[in-house]
Amino acid sequence: MVAHQVAIQAGLRHRLYTELEPSARGRPGLSRTNVALVWLVIASFIVFALETEPDMPADASIWIAWINLAILAAFGVEYVVRLWVIGEDPRYRGLGGRLRYIFTPYALADLAAFLPELLWLAFAHPEANDQTLMFLRVLRLVRLIKLARFVPAFDVLGAGMRRAGSQLVTALALALALVYVSAVALYFIEGVGEGRAEFASVVRSVWWSVATLTTVGYGDVYPVTVAGRIAASIIALAGIGVVALPAGIFASAFADELRERETRRKEEKAQPPSDSGPTSGP
Repeated sequence: MVAHQVAIQAGLRHRLYTELEPSARGRPGLSRTNVALVWLVIASFIVFALETEPDMPADASIWIAWINLAILAAFGVEYVVRLWVIGEDPRYRGLGGRLRYIFTPYALADLAAFLPELLWLAFAHPEANDQTLMFLRVLRLVRLIKLARFVPAFDVLGAGMRRAGSQLVTALALALALVYVSAVALYFIEGVGEGRAEFASVVRSVWWSVATLTTVGYGDVYPVTVAGRIAASIIALAGIGVVALPAGIFASAFADELRERETRRKEEKAQPPSDSGPTSGP
């Protein structure tokens, strides 16, 4: 009888594991449970946007609060179920394995997605600071990490950024150096030379330098001298490269990542499938 109950629990845990973990399905696409979780994340962002509306009717605000509470409860249930079924993964079996899982990025994101706000709503005084509650609501943005687990595009994006990490850091260092040099140049030309308040210091000149090098060009601050305009023209042309360089680096890394994933997918498809069944570990 006991062995039969253990077998039933193991089978149920395995089915839930394959429902929650996209990598355990053995076939492309998301399970119905994961699709529902994706829609819950999207709904939470819509609810957050509606909660910031000052002219929301009282009745609508009550409904929004209940919807948000239901979303928090659903994420809480998901987190608890994940802690139970994660034992199907050999890396996280037993108490020690589950403790390791709790501190993984995905598990921390799952916890931050519901626990702080849920605790605040449960135990905070009715007249507590609304700014604190709003800050906790901003933590809903970590639910984007939950989407990364389900949406392959997010995973490819992260892998591409990791692949191009060193090149992107080099491009960023070059951009920051150019921003500083440009700010210093306009400080001496427009600030020291003409005494303009907008360029009275290197710190003030940085705003113009960033707006120009990123090709945004707000137009609120601009040089008026001939020398300043010549320098600004050169800096603006250099800004095209500042924007294009990281874009090219990331595009190359993104294409390489997609190509390697497609190669691995074809290799895995060519291999014969292996039989796997539910495990009986704790």
